[in-house]
Amino acid sequence: MEIVKKHVRIILIMIGLIVLAAIYLLSDPLTAEEGNSLSLPEEIRGSSGMQAEQNGDPLNQSEKGEVYVDIKGEVKHPGVYPLSAGKRVRDAIELAGGFLKKADSNAVNLAQKVQDEQVIMVPAQGAQDENSDVEAEQGNSKIPLNTADAEELTKLPGIGPSKADAIIQYRDENGGYQKIEELLEVAGIGKKTLEKIASSIQVP
Repeated sequence: MEIVKKHVRIILIMIGLIVLAAIYLLSDPLTAEEGNSLSLPEEIRGSSGMQAEQNGDPLNQSEKGEVYVDIKGEVKHPGVYPLSAGKRVRDAIELAGGFLKKADSNAVNLAQKVQDEQVIMVPAQGAQDENSDVEAEQGNSKIPLNTADAEELTKLPGIGPSKADAIIQYRDENGGYQKIEELLEVAGIGKKTLEKIASSIQVP
């Protein structure tokens, strides 16, 4: 009987070892799968990071890409031209065939870096001087009180036909205006009206 009991114990121990081994083998693939599932996002993040590094920053890409500039005025071939970012206005002018003889090259900053959608205008010689003269004339175009007619006077702010006639009547009756402040003597013209028109009129 003792021998039988020993054999039974040995058999039970072996069965227990087999059960434990089976449990270990069955649980190990699950652990491996869990490990793979946990590491998968890291792999995805790793590939995304590599892709981001390869693509680079969008701003850096635009700086390294192409820009388009519109060249107008006194060049041989005006139009829209692509240039590499970082190029200068000088490079754009060369693409357009260069300056025409009447171009005012001094009015263009050839060293300036081009930007996307930039318009490069090359004026003709003397064009800026003409514009300056026109601006100067417009700036000095004050209405003379002693010679202006009713139509000119009505161009002033706050001066209608009746006030224009009153200004002319006072001028005729008093031999002209000696100073702008005399307008306060005209019926219908007060200090506020005078302040509005003072910068637009003159007395010779």
